[in-house]
Amino acid sequence: MTDQVGASHILLMYQGSMRLTATRSKDDALAEITSLKEQLDGGADFADLASQHSDCPSGAQGGSLGVFGRGMMVGEFEDAAFALEVGGTSGVVETPFGYHLIQRTS
Repeated sequence: MTDQVGASHILLMYQGSMRLTATRSKDDALAEITSLKEQLDGGADFADLASQHSDCPSGAQGGSLGVFGRGMMVGEFEDAAFALEVGGTSGVVETPFGYHLIQRTS
């Protein structure tokens, strides 16, 4: 079992999520993140979508969060990131910050 992973993500916040910077509803955020997942499944570039759509400042770096260890991210995010194979992309993951798509990079 690895103790560190590298990952990128796309975050869509919604009204009521922590560190709120978005005005979209939760339903709108879910519809948008689901559409982004479908685009990724169809071959879209993760970094391009992150830079265009992510509400996280990491979007400017294509969603890159670098390398992190266990206990550094909220539980739902960490569990999903560590469960992925390198190069894999998660389904929609909900955390207190909003909806994420996660791609494991290392």
